[in-house]
Amino acid sequence: MHIGLVGLGKMGANMRTRLRNNGIEVTGFDRNPELTDVASLPELVAALPAPRTVWVMVPAGKITDSVITELEGLLEEGDLVIDGGNSRFTDDFAHAAQLSPKGIDYIDAGVSGGVWGVENGYGLMVGGSAEQVERLMPVFDALRPEGPREEGFVHVGEVGAGHYAKMVHNGIEYALMQAYAEGFELLETRKDIIKDVPGTFKAWQRGTVVRSWLLELLVRALDEDPKLKDIEGYVEDSGEGRWTIEEAIENAVPVPTISASIFARFVSRQDDSPAMKAVAALRNQFGGHAVKPSE
Repeated sequence: MHIGLVGLGKMGANMRTRLRNNGIEVTGFDRNPELTDVASLPELVAALPAPRTVWVMVPAGKITDSVITELEGLLEEGDLVIDGGNSRFTDDFAHAAQLSPKGIDYIDAGVSGGVWGVENGYGLMVGGSAEQVERLMPVFDALRPEGPREEGFVHVGEVGAGHYAKMVHNGIEYALMQAYAEGFELLETRKDIIKDVPGTFKAWQRGTVVRSWLLELLVRALDEDPKLKDIEGYVEDSGEGRWTIEEAIENAVPVPTISASIFARFVSRQDDSPAMKAVAALRNQFGGHAVKPSE
């Protein structure tokens, strides 16, 4: 199988590598000439066999909108566009409706795995027609982690379902990171009796009910900087947490833990704290998100 990939940033470039390593031919396009395989989107489309598949992996919002609009003018009936960025699920409805009159199909794919996905595989949450999802299974199988398919891939439902599931996934992620971070700050506060904070988190990695990959990443961050003194406790939010809360309000679903975690991120922009240093360190570990160095 041969697909096009638009956007070769931290995630896109690693996805291209994993796909190629697993037998999928990939032609990638990025505005960075050091990363791209072709010089333009028209050149990318011309390189693909029909029916064409183009995976879009660029920032959500206006950039994704512009790429899909350009692809609309280049692709033909029977071709397929996949949005694998962190788009809002309502954008999927608009993009599918935009492409439909030309007979261009659309799939939305929530992708989780961060900078480690190239080695470990990516968790995939996909929305779209069963026919198109089945056609793309060789691609999804190449990207997902090794092991049972159902443990790293799900066809959630129709268009929009994949990004909706990824939105909720990221809302949960916010809350989990905040819980670890608050535990870190509490342990750090009791220096009179707690002598090894990094060792405490490391000991939790096996046999305890709070073990997880996020915990492993926090241990990794503490190994690199035991006091997190080189990181400022300033944490951005990328949108999905807010959208999760908005959906919860719209559907009268109580999400107090997720809500508290995003408000904590707002607090981080007003004052430095050990807890928010831990959240910043975690985001850097799993996603390569920028951190502000401590002054």
